[in-house]
Amino acid sequence: MGASPAAVAALKGRRRVACLTAYDATMASLVDRAGIDVILVGDSAGMVVMGQEGTLGVGMAEMALFVSAVAAARPRALLVADMPAGSYDSARDAASNAARLASLGAQAVKVEGGAEVAAQVRAIASAGVGVMGHIGYQPQSGGPRRRGLTRADADSLVASARALEGAGAFAVVLEMLSSEAAGAVTRAVRIPTIGIGSGPSCDGQVLVLHDMLGMYERMRPSFARRYRDLASEITAAASEYRADVESGAFPARGHSFSMGAQ
Repeated sequence: MGASPAAVAALKGRRRVACLTAYDATMASLVDRAGIDVILVGDSAGMVVMGQEGTLGVGMAEMALFVSAVAAARPRALLVADMPAGSYDSARDAASNAARLASLGAQAVKVEGGAEVAAQVRAIASAGVGVMGHIGYQPQSGGPRRRGLTRADADSLVASARALEGAGAFAVVLEMLSSEAAGAVTRAVRIPTIGIGSGPSCDGQVLVLHDMLGMYERMRPSFARRYRDLASEITAAASEYRADVESGAFPARGHSFSMGAQ
């Protein structure tokens, strides 16, 4: 493993942080080769890998599997694991479950919430595991999809980010904040803000890999730029393979061997 929470935190004010999700060793290796700063093993796996409607079907057993798979790639990037819903209801549970994910290769974990999870953040940080916060829209608990639409709400988001920073978080994800609110939070804290659907004022950005590659077709978030359309490419390749199998074009002579071959 290469990067550390402290190294990512030190990027604040120097350059923007690039973060992508990954859920297996193959994709983690490819993402890492691109020089991505942070690989997030997200509970978004519930949707893009497991075919569920949301993230609530992902528990510690599933996260342990995905974290182990990504860690097997030995990425240079910082490996951050989502703490699934129900795994950090108390400070004790938070520290114990974070330690379990760390033992599998995560260098940090991410928790959703503001001041209400400050005790959990503090407990995890005290156990020696990095903590990334997550405010704004919180998929595990729902609530308004868009945040920071009023000055009062923007102020509450600033307070949440400061509470997380004070508890020991090294960075905080801002999901679906207005650009103005995201800018206010970014200026108010000394730790990097990682935006998703929160505009260009953040210190970095995160996207779900399957959204960025155009592989997840059940939903197309307005904030997610598609850099490739791999869904079409994969389907075309599979169709070509099927045709070759049916016609006998595959396997060809070079794809097999004969008796006596050494």
